[in-house]
Amino acid sequence: MSLRKMTVFQKNKKKIALSLMLASFMMLTTGFTQKDVQHVTIEVDGRVIDTHTADVSPERILRHAGILLGDKDEYRLKKNGNQTEITVYRTVPVTIEYQGQVSEVLTSKPTVEEALLDLGYNLEDYDVAPGLDSTIHENLDIVLTDSEAKLAAEEAAAEAERQREEQVETSRGMARYSDALYMEASAYLPTDGGGAGITASGMVAQRGVVAVDPDVIPLGTRLYIPGYGEAIAADTGGAIVGHKIDLCMEDYGEAMEFGRRDITVYVLI
Repeated sequence: MSLRKMTVFQKNKKKIALSLMLASFMMLTTGFTQKDVQHVTIEVDGRVIDTHTADVSPERILRHAGILLGDKDEYRLKKNGNQTEITVYRTVPVTIEYQGQVSEVLTSKPTVEEALLDLGYNLEDYDVAPGLDSTIHENLDIVLTDSEAKLAAEEAAAEAERQREEQVETSRGMARYSDALYMEASAYLPTDGGGAGITASGMVAQRGVVAVDPDVIPLGTRLYIPGYGEAIAADTGGAIVGHKIDLCMEDYGEAMEFGRRDITVYVLI
């Protein structure tokens, strides 16, 4: 080999060696190789951007692609090997209508379901139009109506409240009643009348037995009378007509002290 050819060959070897050294240095300083470069597809504002990068930060990838995110904008990342998809969801106004009230809110969620969950709605309580899987878009009108489950729960709660309210406190605790009657009350002793002490129903006259008009309170009805206690309608009387009631008392002084007064009589269930 001639001296000139040997000199050119040596120069080429030096260039190759220098190139390899430079490549090695770049890999050491940047920390990636060609295998680290990923293909990124960005969906934003109705367009698709393709790019290649070794950056792993979605925010930096978007920024390098010239895409700026608003304070409430968000993105979703999907990665498969060296293929990465970034979908950007812009914040848009939507309206939510419920029981005639309309409110406008901002959301960057991709679906109606996610938007409502993000806003704190319990989806079991509502029927939603359009459907929960519908895509969010600007000025979408979302209409909520009470679901059957919510209506049933509200009715059950209302019924429980009605039952709670329709109770009276007795010496045995709270008792439910079906009716509350405003009546004129008097008192009698077991020896009054014929003196035999037997009521119209055949029961022995004693405290807790009361005389009523059977057309108002059927015989055998359980009652509660504040200040007197629980009683049973088991007797009648010629003067006990309409909303009148006669309470059997075993003590003459108590009967005289009671006299005649207006009271509320609770018909127990």
